Amino acid sequence: MCGICGVRSPSAAPDAALVQRMMAALHHRGPDACGWFRDDQVALGHTRLAIVDVEGGAQPMSDEDEQVWVTFNGEIFNHVELAAQLRDRGRRLRTRSDTEVIVQAWKEWGTECFERFNGQWALAIWDRRTGELVLSRDRFGVRPLFYASVGERLLFASEVKAIFADPQVRRAFDPTGLDQAMTLWSPVAPRTVFDGVRQVPPGTYLVVRGGAAHEHRYWEPTFPEHGQASRQDVRAHAQELRERIVRATRLRFERSDVPVGAYLSGGLDSAVTAAAITAYTDAELHTFSLRFADVEFDEGRYQRMMSDRLATTHREVVVTEREIADVFPDVVWHAENVLLRTAPAPMLLLSRLVRESGYKVVVTGEGSDEVLAGYDIFREARLREQWARDPDAVDRVRAVEQLYPWMRRSPALAPAFAARFFGKDLDVNDLAMSHRPRWGATSALTSMLTAEARFGVDGAADAAVLARMPAQAAGWDPLSRAQWLEMATLLPGYILASQGDRMLMANSVEGRFPFLDADVAAFAGALPADQLIRGMDEKHLLKRAFADLVPPQIIARPKQPYRAPDAASFFSHGAPPWLEEALSPEAVKAAGVFQPVVVERLLAKCRKTLGRGMSNTDNMRLVAVVSVQLLHQLFIDGGRHLPAAPASPMAVFDRMTPTKEP
Repeated sequence: MCGICGVRSPSAAPDAALVQRMMAALHHRGPDACGWFRDDQVALGHTRLAIVDVEGGAQPMSDEDEQVWVTFNGEIFNHVELAAQLRDRGRRLRTRSDTEVIVQAWKEWGTECFERFNGQWALAIWDRRTGELVLSRDRFGVRPLFYASVGERLLFASEVKAIFADPQVRRAFDPTGLDQAMTLWSPVAPRTVFDGVRQVPPGTYLVVRGGAAHEHRYWEPTFPEHGQASRQDVRAHAQELRERIVRATRLRFERSDVPVGAYLSGGLDSAVTAAAITAYTDAELHTFSLRFADVEFDEGRYQRMMSDRLATTHREVVVTEREIADVFPDVVWHAENVLLRTAPAPMLLLSRLVRESGYKVVVTGEGSDEVLAGYDIFREARLREQWARDPDAVDRVRAVEQLYPWMRRSPALAPAFAARFFGKDLDVNDLAMSHRPRWGATSALTSMLTAEARFGVDGAADAAVLARMPAQAAGWDPLSRAQWLEMATLLPGYILASQGDRMLMANSVEGRFPFLDADVAAFAGALPADQLIRGMDEKHLLKRAFADLVPPQIIARPKQPYRAPDAASFFSHGAPPWLEEALSPEAVKAAGVFQPVVVERLLAKCRKTLGRGMSNTDNMRLVAVVSVQLLHQLFIDGGRHLPAAPASPMAVFDRMTPTKEP
């Protein structure tokens, strides 16, 4: 895991000092070493977190003729197999690193190499033979990659703050990106919340020629036509799913030259990956868990149950509301996005525990809910699809009572209201029917925006998603359409980014996600919907596949999504010192995003209630306001100070001077 950055400048040599400032902004992503390459058109920078081939994997790396250069963030987990194929084709490899496999795979297969990679990556290839700079991102968007144009120059980096190291890059919000974030939970790639800053979409590569970037999609989630899914029985599918998940987990646990730990959340997914490690490897497993002082959010009982069963060396961090508030500015600094929940904050504290325990890598269960249909929104969609096909159904109230058994303020407490809420927009021809209730509820946040922030924004954030949806989606099962939408919005923009990569890499920790393995995802995408959700039992096939390795108490417990205290974190024990400044009427007016009078009314409610017992919408409103105001303070209105040069051992490959420091 690393940080990457660079500049493409067709008619003038890139500024060496600029690429060094960009690298300095990414030091947290790669504190072990750094390096940069420069010629008369391109500069590539790299900050390294050394995990595979610690001695031989330094970057930027080139081929033997120094005609193809790469800077790479991530892991290609099948690099051993690819290296063997390349050697059989006559390619010479000097190291054991997956980085060199990328270089030689590019020379052998060109852009087709991305389809052969099984991993998580963001990379840049500078091919001096053709004058092309190629930017590529993995299938699901595990690793981030941003870019921006300044005149004829193109800058790219793992994080936006590195692009802002160039003072010529304009710092401003993008109203459309903000609107999407406050409707869909995150901007839809290539949008970001910053004007002029774009992200490479998942499953995509860009070819930069001169000053123009051309987008090419090499992969996207696919599903069979409705009724055409594999018809093997449940037992056979469960066995094959188990084999693929075990293989993917072992690949991510064993292919590392440093120790690898695992998260235990208390839920099914992390229990499965941890159990696969202990059952199918000889390693002693170290596990890490996040707990809460507030029992409403705490899952410690199930974490300890799984740790005891697997006999792991277990560590945990217990997070308080005040700790969430204290760390939240750092969370926003690393997330670089609008947040609607405080849930990323405890994840930052958990990765800090991992790093302080001497670990750089953890295996986690993220991705399972998307590829194996585990979220409540999928069960909601099943109910709503049934209601749409049978408008006269009389059991809507009873059906709603089956949803959200974990929630203190469950819709089951007002089932008639919930039935009316979920019974809206029941159009089976609407490709986004599954997500209308969530998007409608979340978009209430946009009513707080100023007229200026809404200028030019038509509010149709959903159109940005549907425009990227494949034409064949109309023939998919409704569950498949719902899964695609989740993979296009919440997964890359929030789960893997704000709550995943950014909170891990804030403490120089790499996360690995077996459920997002290319082979696991391909198999899951071909499964029948009624084997993923059986009745109202989510992830039915996964539970069957690992029933012998996971305690029945975890198998049978209702799905409980990861949550953290929201408004209460900022008000229950007195507002933290930074909050009043960030949310003052003057600061809100200066940011120009929210109406100050509306914000003040919301703050008055929070102060009166100490942030407790607030509605879901008000919790999201408060966190959205706080995060936007911090984004403005940290990135637009001056920004944090960044070091002028990397604080790591540095290798320099400067083709603009006669010197070379290997």
